Amino acid sequence: MSEKALIRAMPWLVTIGFFLLWEVLCVLTGVQAFILPRPSLVFVTMVKFAPQILHHSLWTLYTTTAGFAIGVVAGALLGIFIGASRLTYVGLYPVLIGFNSIPKVAVVPVLVIWFGIGTIPAIITAFIISFFPIVVNVATGLATIEPELRDVLRSLGATKTEILMKVGLPRAMPYLFASLKIAITLAFVGSVISETVASNEGIGYLMLSASSSYNVPLVFAGLIVVAVMGVLMYAVAVWFERRMTGWAFRGSDLMG
Repeated sequence: MSEKALIRAMPWLVTIGFFLLWEVLCVLTGVQAFILPRPSLVFVTMVKFAPQILHHSLWTLYTTTAGFAIGVVAGALLGIFIGASRLTYVGLYPVLIGFNSIPKVAVVPVLVIWFGIGTIPAIITAFIISFFPIVVNVATGLATIEPELRDVLRSLGATKTEILMKVGLPRAMPYLFASLKIAITLAFVGSVISETVASNEGIGYLMLSASSSYNVPLVFAGLIVVAVMGVLMYAVAVWFERRMTGWAFRGSDLMG
């Protein structure tokens, strides 16, 4: 097997190995299914409850994608605003850190009071939890432009806006896509948290209902579905990253 083929096969081999190890450990230890179900039982449960899982997974995907999309737009714009001004960077950064330090579980009840139970709290929670890494990475990408490069561009007659548009934004693109890969996984965390507290739809609601009836295999089925959706969304972000910022990884072994 060539090195490139091995690299492509490694994620599948590791995943299959993980589930096989999980299955063997459950069989050898004799652990009860209501504590830790075997993967085979989880997959049987996924087939049994496929219509319900599909319905709730599509709902979670919708709320997560909507919150993530809002977070990308708002986070990128605010990151540009902060990174373009040293004074704004110093002033707003502590506020953002304090805002991000608030447990998102504590925010959900407030959102329920404001918007009621349903879709909006899940979308807002996904937005809130994915917003911070995008802002920070975009702002960092803009704020770390070398002073010498700024001076050279200014000496050539470039304005602040031209430096931002032609140098700052391209430089910040790798930072942006790095943050997107983090934010999309966090967005799923936010939406599922909200669904367990303030929704009658979504994977979070399904897992909460399953746990209340001690249907642990269905709970694990929900976890696996969320993991799969997160991996797929991460892969989409990587696909866009390679096509829009491939120049930033030239000569890197990580990009093949």
